[in-house]
Amino acid sequence: MPYAHFDALLAAVAPLDDIPVAVVDAAEEHVLRGACEAKIQSIIEPILIGDEPRIRHLLRTLETDFGHCPALRILHADSAEAAAERGVELVLSGEAKALMKGHLHSDAFLHPILAKLRTDRRLSHVFVADLKTYPKLLLITDAAINIAPDLLTKAAILQNAIDLAHLLDVAEPKAAILSAVEIINPAIVSTMDAACLSKMAERGQITGAQVDGPLAFDNAISKESARIKGIHSGVAGEADILVVPDLVSGNILAKDLEYLAGATLAGIVMGAKVPVILTSRADPARARLVSAGLAALVHYRRLERLP
Repeated sequence: MPYAHFDALLAAVAPLDDIPVAVVDAAEEHVLRGACEAKIQSIIEPILIGDEPRIRHLLRTLETDFGHCPALRILHADSAEAAAERGVELVLSGEAKALMKGHLHSDAFLHPILAKLRTDRRLSHVFVADLKTYPKLLLITDAAINIAPDLLTKAAILQNAIDLAHLLDVAEPKAAILSAVEIINPAIVSTMDAACLSKMAERGQITGAQVDGPLAFDNAISKESARIKGIHSGVAGEADILVVPDLVSGNILAKDLEYLAGATLAGIVMGAKVPVILTSRADPARARLVSAGLAALVHYRRLERLP
């Protein structure tokens, strides 16, 4: 994978012009740390939306770490919902080229996005994980938006992830459709969906990737596990994309990798008119920084592909 780790991704974004990003409900320390660092590293131009007095107070407390944080535009909003609406308005007016979730709940953040920034694609979330124990970035989807996707929703989720991988210069990503086992069992719906998604890719209903499933997590990321189990697959042990059965299993997988395996996770929503940075409220500033870098790269790569 061209960007084996986030340092390489951030290095690729650094020479590009900063993109204006509306940071929704920004009055929280980790949110502001991520925004300040992304500004200092010339990745984004943050527009901070939220409780203005508290934002200014927090920025002053961060001067010990950052020195004087560069002058940032601040727009006051009386509530998280009002901040989300203001962020979408900035996108519609062309003042912002991306949105970043701050310290509000995901449903409040996404509500105006679904209402006003949808395309003909389904919205889905992709975690991009940087792990010391894996040789390339690993995309995990969907662990944040679609709760219990049916087959056609999973196909849309998978296509969004494939498109993101292409924007990261992975010409033919390898997508593993996860379940608890690697054999088809009608009693386990996710194995049936996985088999259907694999066949849909063969027939051109899903394009741009090698797709295989069902695969259990171990044989999706470990060639040795696949060999022991007698699995012959071009995807097994080399997955770029992991498609999870549902939001709960995906969220658990991503958080396990973050908290037990030391992964750094960037989070982005695909399917909207602009890149949408969606991270957990508990995520550290580093996660927000690399998510901003990912959004900037997506923005510029989309521009390159315009006719």
